[in-house]
Amino acid sequence: MNTQYSHSKKWRVVIPVIIIALVVAWYWFRPERLVTTRRVDEAFPVINDSATQILESGTFHSGTHPTEGTATIYRIENGSRVLRFTNFKTSDGPDVHIYMVVAEDATDNASVQHAAFVDLGLIKGNIGDQNYTLGSDLDLAKYHTVSVCCKRFSKNFGAAPLMPAAQSTR
Repeated sequence: MNTQYSHSKKWRVVIPVIIIALVVAWYWFRPERLVTTRRVDEAFPVINDSATQILESGTFHSGTHPTEGTATIYRIENGSRVLRFTNFKTSDGPDVHIYMVVAEDATDNASVQHAAFVDLGLIKGNIGDQNYTLGSDLDLAKYHTVSVCCKRFSKNFGAAPLMPAAQSTR
């Protein structure tokens, strides 16, 4: 009888530990994000299009996940700069951030992690047009690539190497 009581007591400890481990694993990996979609369709943040200037632009290529669309940096009417994604699409995931990277391109995970980068924050959505404000101290002569990167797992979902644009407007 003592063994039966000991066996029952063991399961009272094991079952809660398993449940806690499953909750922690779900929170860390967020597997549902592999099949979810967060669509964003932000309007371009200007009133006067004639005062808008394209500074740099590039097309996304895939890294560890299929990624497509265009990244363009604009100087808008008040002199501030905006990074805009158009026709953008990538996988969703946990803790996905937008980085400006000091590299000509970011073709793999190491090229992002070993280069200097500025974190622009969490991605707004994995599909759609979206805007990110660039600080006035961000040196575009130094930061040549936009990377969509999973911060938690150091995975470069995709990147857009930027090229200077001619003096044109939106």
